[in-house]
Amino acid sequence: MGFFREIRKNADLYLLALPGLLFLIIFAYIPMSGHLLAFKKYQLTNGIWGSPWVGFDNFKFFFQGHDWILVTFNTLFLNGLFIVFSLIISAGLAILLNEIRTKLFKKLAQSIIFLPYFISWLVVSLMVFAILNTDNGLLNKFLESIGLMQIPWFQKSEVWPAILTIIYVWKFAGYYSVIFLASITGISSDYYEAAEIDGASRQQQIIYITIPLLQPVIIMLALLGVGRIFYGDFGMIYGIIGDNGVLFPTTDVIDTYSFRALRQLGNFSMSAAVVFYQSVMGLICILLFNGLVRKIDKDSSLF
Repeated sequence: MGFFREIRKNADLYLLALPGLLFLIIFAYIPMSGHLLAFKKYQLTNGIWGSPWVGFDNFKFFFQGHDWILVTFNTLFLNGLFIVFSLIISAGLAILLNEIRTKLFKKLAQSIIFLPYFISWLVVSLMVFAILNTDNGLLNKFLESIGLMQIPWFQKSEVWPAILTIIYVWKFAGYYSVIFLASITGISSDYYEAAEIDGASRQQQIIYITIPLLQPVIIMLALLGVGRIFYGDFGMIYGIIGDNGVLFPTTDVIDTYSFRALRQLGNFSMSAAVVFYQSVMGLICILLFNGLVRKIDKDSSLF
């Protein structure tokens, strides 16, 4: 009874939310039925429902070897780097943008910083190759011009976590900085006026007012990032790394591994088992991190 009373009371708000809810149901919740493939021997002629059950047999190919440890570690490590550095740098950019007093320059700087977000990973991969190419890459040409030896970037797996982090931050820092900037502009000016009266400098106002009041937004974005920490950015990793096996020790993630398994073996069920493992671990991770946040600051948790 209370549920229907709530619907009637806020009918306009729920009507506004209806397109988003339908999008989630159609493209997020209904496709979850495809996880059944992980427990079946999928046969194209019989479809998902008609294919025979095989229990946990499809998980054996993934867990019997050591590849699952490597790709899981790479996925967590790379996503951890992406989350930490993108949040830190985007928050710093937002604070710097907020300090710009010339409106025209502020809008111009914000547009330039936000621009990489709209560049597709295919274009980014071509840019990376043009810069790091061993023979004609811009970076190697520069190193050669100052008397240093060229570096075969695409053969040195140990440097790619740093390279991928730089690329990710370059592409998404502008997007996240807009979110932080909106939060900063929402902070009441009374805080800053009171701080000025007390003699606080601009740097002190940033340290003791702006950054602490950004904490809920930082936690929320971190939670959303942790919720997808088991999902490697397939478009980024595969677009830039491709099938370069030399770089797999530090760049091969669960998404690229499952894609290659599907392409090479043609077995939908085995690939679905890898994705199911990925989904379950992601759910466990977000529940644990959200529980930790609830203990520290209940108001900042998602639920």
